[in-house]
Amino acid sequence: MPYGFSFDLSRVSKSFFRELAKVAHEKDVHRRIGRKARNLAEKFRVREITGLEVSDALTLVEDLVDIYVRNISGKEKFLKTRKRALLLPHCSRKYMDNRCKAIFDPEVPSYSCAYCSPDCLINCATVLGKKKGYDVYVLPGGSCVPKILKNNFYDGIVGVACSQELTLGGDYLAALGRVGQAVPLVKNGCANTRFSIETLERMLYSFATLS
Repeated sequence: MPYGFSFDLSRVSKSFFRELAKVAHEKDVHRRIGRKARNLAEKFRVREITGLEVSDALTLVEDLVDIYVRNISGKEKFLKTRKRALLLPHCSRKYMDNRCKAIFDPEVPSYSCAYCSPDCLINCATVLGKKKGYDVYVLPGGSCVPKILKNNFYDGIVGVACSQELTLGGDYLAALGRVGQAVPLVKNGCANTRFSIETLERMLYSFATLS
């Protein structure tokens, strides 16, 4: 968990995320990202709803806008990719104990979902990814990514993680000359983290349709 604070955006209005996407589409948004982030945070009461300090709320919103901008700028290139991987965070599993039947392979390194809980986010995301032809990895941490990419050539990566990790991952992929798309967590932490399965589904299906 790279952030020094915890957040839960699941109670924030869905229109907040639509506004994030709208801001990301604006020309030269990076020149005005600070003001835009403050406006969004105030409009949707992010600080009050999440209990974050002002500076933390602004950091989170700025990072989310940056992720949306990166997704938009990289989408055309991503559509041309052929071998793709979906990287999921293991902390979004329904259970973090032996009730989860996922098996960890240190050689990969990744968990393999055993589909034991139908309402588990990782189960649902794994099914979606494999249905669309993605190799799916459930990662215990971002440090696993270099080994996976070293052993497998994927020209397209969809990653699910907190926005700060996604930013670092995007920089790493760019250095390798590969392209990614990102789905940020709406709730971070060490366990029971959350992301929008609907957002992930729209992303995977959009690329499947257009590529």
